[in-house]
Amino acid sequence: MKLYDAVWAPSPRRVRLYLAEKGIEIERVMIDLRTDEHLGDAYLRVNPRGAVPALELDSGEVICESSAICRYFEALQPPSPLFGETALDIARIESWTRRIEQEGYAAVVYVLRNQREAFRDRGVAGKWPAVPQIPELAQRGAILWHAFMSALDRHLAGRTWIATDSYSFADISALITVDFAKAAKLAVPPNHTNVLRWYESAAARPSSAA
Repeated sequence: MKLYDAVWAPSPRRVRLYLAEKGIEIERVMIDLRTDEHLGDAYLRVNPRGAVPALELDSGEVICESSAICRYFEALQPPSPLFGETALDIARIESWTRRIEQEGYAAVVYVLRNQREAFRDRGVAGKWPAVPQIPELAQRGAILWHAFMSALDRHLAGRTWIATDSYSFADISALITVDFAKAAKLAVPPNHTNVLRWYESAAARPSSAA
């Protein structure tokens, strides 16, 4: 099998962090997003949506979406703290992962794709007809970002990790979101000390360099 990857994009990085935490090595094919290689015919034959990452199995089937790829590898092995070892921890991690994606990550995408010149007529990632930018969505994204950061800071009071007592896929998702936010000039507010403490711990893990 092979993983179609991209250097700076957050979704492929989420898979790399997961694989690093699990100690899984896999063949990687790098796709250059800056030259729109993901929209070229060769890659579109792999993933017609033109998005990365994509996992091509030995059978030829392709699994898309970073979370689905990580869940595939998790299902091949015994349960681990990354996705939860008990029913309750599984639910906690899933709940926080979805919230991070829908409130934090989505906020960054709103800001980034609706104000940067590089994304003119590309308001949605992947292979789509021209999607115009909507400046109001960038404003909404900034509001959502700060609201999410405040909620996360309150939640992390007295906690080491986001979803459970162990580092999990929710923490991976939040880490790539906070780092991705820098591209949209969004940051963790300096008074959100709980988030900053959590971020320092998450970023210090060896997997964060993946």
